Amino acid sequence: MGTDKTKERSTILIVDDSEMNREMLSEILKDDYNTLEAADGAEAVAVLKEHEHDIDLVLLDIVMPGMDGFEVLSIMNRYNWIEYIPVIMISSEGDFSYIKKAYDLGATDYIRRPYQSYTIHRRIGNTLMLYNKQKRLLKIVEEQVYAKEKDNHMMINILGHIVEFRNGESGMHVHHIQTITKLLLRSLVKKTDKYELTDNDILQIITASALHDIGKISIDDKILNKPGKLTPEEFAIMKTHAAVGAEILKGLPVYQDKGLVHVAYQICRWHHERYDGRGYPDGLKGEEIPISAQVVSLADVYDALTSERCYKKAFSHEKAMDMILGGECGAFNPLLLECLKELGSKGIAAALDADARGDMDDQLLMRVTEELIEDKISDSSSHSSQLFEEEHSKRMFFTEDIREIQFEYDSRVGTVMLSPYGAKFLGAENSVVYADQIKNELLGEKCEALKNALHRTTPEKPEIEPINEELTYNGTTRSYVIKAMSLWSNESEPKYIGALGRIIDVTDGIN
Repeated sequence: MGTDKTKERSTILIVDDSEMNREMLSEILKDDYNTLEAADGAEAVAVLKEHEHDIDLVLLDIVMPGMDGFEVLSIMNRYNWIEYIPVIMISSEGDFSYIKKAYDLGATDYIRRPYQSYTIHRRIGNTLMLYNKQKRLLKIVEEQVYAKEKDNHMMINILGHIVEFRNGESGMHVHHIQTITKLLLRSLVKKTDKYELTDNDILQIITASALHDIGKISIDDKILNKPGKLTPEEFAIMKTHAAVGAEILKGLPVYQDKGLVHVAYQICRWHHERYDGRGYPDGLKGEEIPISAQVVSLADVYDALTSERCYKKAFSHEKAMDMILGGECGAFNPLLLECLKELGSKGIAAALDADARGDMDDQLLMRVTEELIEDKISDSSSHSSQLFEEEHSKRMFFTEDIREIQFEYDSRVGTVMLSPYGAKFLGAENSVVYADQIKNELLGEKCEALKNALHRTTPEKPEIEPINEELTYNGTTRSYVIKAMSLWSNESEPKYIGALGRIIDVTDGIN
């Protein structure tokens, strides 16, 4: 994920206001990962800005002074870091509202303290593996979608050119409309968030703008290419192209409430409406006119004025701006007029020159492709997170009252995670206790038998032979069977890192 392709170890950013917690995590991870640290949310954001292409995963605490973990997640969403840097929340907060909020903000996983190093390693390993697979699949699908969208764009442009060819206009008119539309939209989204336009929305408007005059295929050539002024009757016929084009698109089998065809319908039908309500065919006023049609309308008028047509010479940028701002060519959204003024003659000319060959805006298309795919992945991730929570709740419900001591031993930090019944049986305040406490309070010297049995296991054969013991606890002696298996690191030469086990009461003959 980083820029250095020779990097073998993933880099993990540890964000926690507790120095002890950071040191513990760094110690647990040092053999397998590179680590960076941040003592609070603000420092975490600064580290992410500096190393965003080198960080592979973030371990993030929630409760921190100043900027908390939720705010860090929000900023990661704002900068789109969350799309390629997975976040595992590590917190002592167990309230479901915290967990839900973390997942809603894009966290990949949630681990409660106290934790086991084995759990941390497995969850990190699984997350990185899934993200790497996802990125490889995303790249493959992205290339396929990109190629398809580029072909679609080309076909729409060809159709637009056919219409303009009949109209006797320059073959560059379609490209001019698309370029000016793109400039206006980019300027508009910087100026206001009123219209909530995404990259996908912008691409659809740009692409659909090529079809703005498709209804002209129904207009007689004599009217369409008349060099002089049209008579009132001829102009009335010419005006029908807006509604005709919209009906052509609406009649397509793929017509839907959202999507490219719908945007093209809006542009075709309403790109001759006026902001003051005096346009056609429906007399829409102000924001009743879809922003897609508003932008293409202004782009169309500007290009018509600054290009040579069969009925006129080309006007200069300055003359065209005077006519547009003076209301001689229609009435437009004041925000869009500001955008057009700010673009200026040089800005528009430079963009038109860059797009002279009609090349697609590759960066925009790639961003949109990623956006579309990420939306699908996010939907799946949200569903997966929900399933994870449901399965966790089920597991807790079914294991809470099982009358056996289940344990997970972590040899690297010397702790044992107990099942709910095990913690209750031992009177432990927390589900994670030190291994010495287990040895002294329950197994005593007989712990050595379990220890020796585990040390005789191998990665290929990790399970021990069941151990039958009589154990005395709180003055009562009962018969138990101990079943366990060793745990090993995921390396070319695996290391013993702990064990999983069950201590089952078989006094009454039930195993």
